[in-house]
Amino acid sequence: MKTPRKFTVALIQMAMNADAGENLRRAMSQIAAAAKQKAGVVCLPELFRSRYFCQREETAAFDLAEAIPGPATEALSGLARKHRVVVIAPLFERRAPGVYHNSALVIDADGRPAGLYRKMHIPDDPAYYEKFYFTPGDLGFPAFDTRYGRIATLICWDQWFPEAARLAALHGAAAVFYPTAIGWRPREKARFGAAQREAWKTVQRGHAIANGLYVAVVNRVGLERPEAGGDGIEFWGSSFIADPQGIVLAEASPDREEILLAEVDLDRLEDVRRNWPFLRDRRIDAYGGLTERFLDNPYPEKKK
Repeated sequence: MKTPRKFTVALIQMAMNADAGENLRRAMSQIAAAAKQKAGVVCLPELFRSRYFCQREETAAFDLAEAIPGPATEALSGLARKHRVVVIAPLFERRAPGVYHNSALVIDADGRPAGLYRKMHIPDDPAYYEKFYFTPGDLGFPAFDTRYGRIATLICWDQWFPEAARLAALHGAAAVFYPTAIGWRPREKARFGAAQREAWKTVQRGHAIANGLYVAVVNRVGLERPEAGGDGIEFWGSSFIADPQGIVLAEASPDREEILLAEVDLDRLEDVRRNWPFLRDRRIDAYGGLTERFLDNPYPEKKK
């Protein structure tokens, strides 16, 4: 089947509750609604099957993990096939006892898996204790061929790292999707909130510009507090889709569930890259230092 030159992407901005089955049913209903609006690729938020459990370190939360493939992916595959849409499903993957990943399965429009991504960059911050739960990804930064074109998905904390977006672009992705769970700690919102969200939006628009591709970011909404108590996280929504010049084509509200749609135009991508040929002018012979942790060592070892 010939790849279309244009296709519509849909981002499902939603709030999650404690019922994994209900979250799946609601997500599937939203995917079906997006398909009726002519969406070709539909992306759900990070870890959409549950509340954001990483606010605390609790071994019982590992019970939320699921196999890939498994019942949830089977249900989503059937839906993708029925509506002829590509579905990006971010899940808490149980790979083996003691080995868990924050993953995203890309399901093609025929219901078959197009590829799996495992989150590579794992944060460890107050209320984001992900290193306790997730083994770092081991599949690199691939792009996947789908009915509507070659796409890539990265996950949340990955969105701050230009290397990840660049490698996805070098694999031929026309669009990079970032399923996300990010928000404010309520006591910090007044002082830092506006700057935090603006930085989040700016860095991802920068990835679109630097790589000449579309960037689609889908976040959750709502205030989620751990059952054991605490301030919780107010997820800031604000999902958006940017074109290869960083122009925001569509942006969601900060506090409501909604379906956000925008068009990916491969001719637009081609035109921008012809005029801003960043990939052509890269000095790949001079970037060896990028494989080092840091280049300035104030205490060099003495030669023996």
